Amino acid sequence: MSFILRRPFAVSSNVFKPFSKPSTLLRSFHSSGSNSPNAFFNTRPTASSAQSLLKSAALRDGFKRGYQTPSYQPANPAARGNLTQRLLYGAALLGGTIVATNLIFNRETREDGGMPPFEREYLNQTFLHTGLGVGIIALAARTLHANGWSYRLMATNPWLVMGVSLVASIGTMYGTFYTHPDNYIQKYALWTAFNVTQAAILTPLMFMSPAILARAGLYTVGMMGSIAFVGATAKQEKYLYLGGPLLAGVAVVAISGFAPLVLPATAVRTLAWTENIWLYGGLAVFGGFTLYDVQKILHHARMSERGLVSKDVVNESVSLELDFLNIFIRMVQILAMRQNNRR
Repeated sequence: MSFILRRPFAVSSNVFKPFSKPSTLLRSFHSSGSNSPNAFFNTRPTASSAQSLLKSAALRDGFKRGYQTPSYQPANPAARGNLTQRLLYGAALLGGTIVATNLIFNRETREDGGMPPFEREYLNQTFLHTGLGVGIIALAARTLHANGWSYRLMATNPWLVMGVSLVASIGTMYGTFYTHPDNYIQKYALWTAFNVTQAAILTPLMFMSPAILARAGLYTVGMMGSIAFVGATAKQEKYLYLGGPLLAGVAVVAISGFAPLVLPATAVRTLAWTENIWLYGGLAVFGGFTLYDVQKILHHARMSERGLVSKDVVNESVSLELDFLNIFIRMVQILAMRQNNRR
């Protein structure tokens, strides 16, 4: 049940407000011509008028300005700084976040002298599959967006999109879960299909600015990295009790994500509250799920070492992928809202 509610299908409709459907674009394209019915038979300009236009100094200056003036000027002066300084600033921010999170939440560390090698290997392989899955989603989303899938998806009935996406995502996800690790061809095929399905749902995010997407990805990696560090170094099974409260929280977040599809547009205050629950409450819930999932992965590593369960890092990576996608979507919307407020 928790995997179904953690799917990133409940994307708030405010993310897609700046975008218009392809029918609007086509109407504006077809209506951009002349309104005269005889515009096709109008006489062409004479040679003398064409030569006078070419000799115009204003026209030549306009072409010079168009090709010689930079098309983009960074609004932030710090963006012109040295790349090394920005990388050092980002590394210091990430390191400070990890240290602060560890000091606040991880007061009780492991008592067994550190992480055993088999736990470390299990966790590293899970992180490797998580990164590979996120890379497949990003590449597939970029390819689908370049082929016009985003326009067709946004022009479709949202209830139809939600129903089809639920069936496809849940089917491929549970197909991956219930395939034995020894049947690796079928398991990796279903896992790849699950990632492609998530990419097809999240393709409209490619309309956002690449800078916003890059920053949201960096912030998501920093947030999940710091929380995962706390979960990996904390006392064994310290945060496994969070499963029940997090399931209740993700249910509330999922219901708030449906609010724009159900509530009327006149309920402005209620929609604002549900949006805040979906955004900031979702960040807290899926940050907690990251902490819970890391400790659950280590628990499964100990069980597989004893021979109680099969080693299955693909199934473990699906949980972290869902955490990453849900946090990333909310980071994108928060950054987009901040950029709109500055304008």
